[in-house]
Amino acid sequence: MTNDSVCTAADGGRENLPSPPTEPHPLDNPARASLLGPHAHFAEGHGQVLRYPAQMCAFTALPDEPDAASWRDVATLLGPGGLATLAATQVLPPPDWELVFSIAAVQLVDDGVAAAEDSEAIPLGPDAVPEMIALVELTKPGPFLPRTIELGSYRGIRRDGALVAMAGERLHPPGWTEVSAVCTHPDYRGQGFASRLTHAVVAGIRARGERPFLHASAANTSAIRLYQALGFRLRNRVHFRVARVPAGEAVT
Repeated sequence: MTNDSVCTAADGGRENLPSPPTEPHPLDNPARASLLGPHAHFAEGHGQVLRYPAQMCAFTALPDEPDAASWRDVATLLGPGGLATLAATQVLPPPDWELVFSIAAVQLVDDGVAAAEDSEAIPLGPDAVPEMIALVELTKPGPFLPRTIELGSYRGIRRDGALVAMAGERLHPPGWTEVSAVCTHPDYRGQGFASRLTHAVVAGIRARGERPFLHASAANTSAIRLYQALGFRLRNRVHFRVARVPAGEAVT
């Protein structure tokens, strides 16, 4: 459950918490909301579980409160030894599954970002994918695969013909679009490219009548400060986790 603010009452120090929402928020399980909504045409699934194609996005999407049957569906979908990447949720895998990777993150939402088009923030198409993958491998903003570009629009800034900065769109829950893969070549940092590209991507999202959001590692305090300065605010604290299907897990 997400609380944007918590106030301490004077009577005994008890906390006055906002009433819980009556309906789940699409950002509470953004990968699933995307695959059940605007990205449904990409969805692969078994039973209660969905995922993106392997070369597009690593995320596996479970129900908000997965049960034993949900995890059996994951095992069937991915196969023994398969990796389930769980995006921006609080879900933990079963005790007998290996937790390969876990990182604490923050989820931020648009709260007055000054969107602006930028003549140097040029659209990036499929022909730019090798350069985009190389830039992501150098700067490590998060995974970018050969078909990730199909998830949304991407913009880049070039210098002397080389791609030196980029940003784009990834998850797409109904009414929302995630700003993702914001990165700048180390030789070109400090020139405001990340801010300019974020403004341009936000302008495109807003033009569709949607609201931008993004995720950042909780440890990346400099990036969080930048996004907050741009006009994003903290909505939730989440985790990205990777769990391995047990080798002997039965599949149906």
